[in-house]
Amino acid sequence: MDIGINKRKTEHIRLCLTENVEGINKTTGLEGISFIHNALPEINFTDIQLGSTFLHKKVKAPLLVSSMTGGSELAEKINTNLAVAAEERGWAIALGSTRALLESDAHKESFLIRKHAPTVPLIANIGAVQLNYGYGVEECQRLVELTEADSIYLHLNSLQEVVQDEGDLNFKDLLPKIEEVCKSLDVPVGVKEVGFGIDGTVAEKLYNAGVSYVDVAGAGGTSWSQVEKLRSKDPLRKAAAEAFNSWGNPTKDCIVSVKSKLPDIPIVASGGMKTGVDAAKAMTIGADMVGFARQLLQGATESKEKVVQAMEQIEFELKMVMFGIGVQSIHELKNTNQVSIMGKSLLDENS
Repeated sequence: MDIGINKRKTEHIRLCLTENVEGINKTTGLEGISFIHNALPEINFTDIQLGSTFLHKKVKAPLLVSSMTGGSELAEKINTNLAVAAEERGWAIALGSTRALLESDAHKESFLIRKHAPTVPLIANIGAVQLNYGYGVEECQRLVELTEADSIYLHLNSLQEVVQDEGDLNFKDLLPKIEEVCKSLDVPVGVKEVGFGIDGTVAEKLYNAGVSYVDVAGAGGTSWSQVEKLRSKDPLRKAAAEAFNSWGNPTKDCIVSVKSKLPDIPIVASGGMKTGVDAAKAMTIGADMVGFARQLLQGATESKEKVVQAMEQIEFELKMVMFGIGVQSIHELKNTNQVSIMGKSLLDENS
């Protein structure tokens, strides 16, 4: 039993709750997008619908509880509250790295949340780099079965691993191993970053390897090099992490880049998402789902009700955007021209 991984998960939660772990002078880029107000929307606010589909399941909103945690005592409470709230609001939910579920007997219940979220899309999660450290198709399938997940994320976290004192650094020749997992698993495989972003070139390689969807997880929110800097006991790594405090591809740029290369691949937008307005902006430039993490974390340490409250606010803000531009479905939002990008109006382009 590896208790080190459980201790690390607890430290990650504590640091994300109490320290400034966002990148410096780095934003999502979404501030460059604005909506063109429609003074006469000609719709009833109460008719606005957020319903969508993800992983072949209906969701009440195209919103995702992004991967956060698991494998510690505190994580069990957090994930239970997140799962119960996700089920109530009809959001998809992704687990934090589930490697601990295979490596440690401690706190397994923190990952076994299907009983709290029986109907919504659920995503298991493991670092892609682990495919170079003894993990493969069998372990990925086992994680899917243990968690009763509808899909699994392979996360890419190269810079986090470099700064992490106990990091795994061999990212060589991962693509063919990712391809083997995609080919062999009986559920869709997604790939996500952890806050530095996936661009269109990388996404295209992943898609050609069989990846079903991409979570861009761009820069503008939590920086995991900064989190690991705060954990590290190594002066070299701490100093180096400081030099990388503004590293990463902004979330907006990632969405646009992936959409331009792969117009039909489902895109999850995460990384610095804070409001329903952020979610709406991401969807107008190509996102199909939008993931929220730290915005829900504090509430999840307290109660299910606090998480639901945060989710309801995000949904209400998203509906306000839709009312403000005169659309009443997610399909209409994704195809609206009532938007201006860096001062350039799509309304003018299409008039």
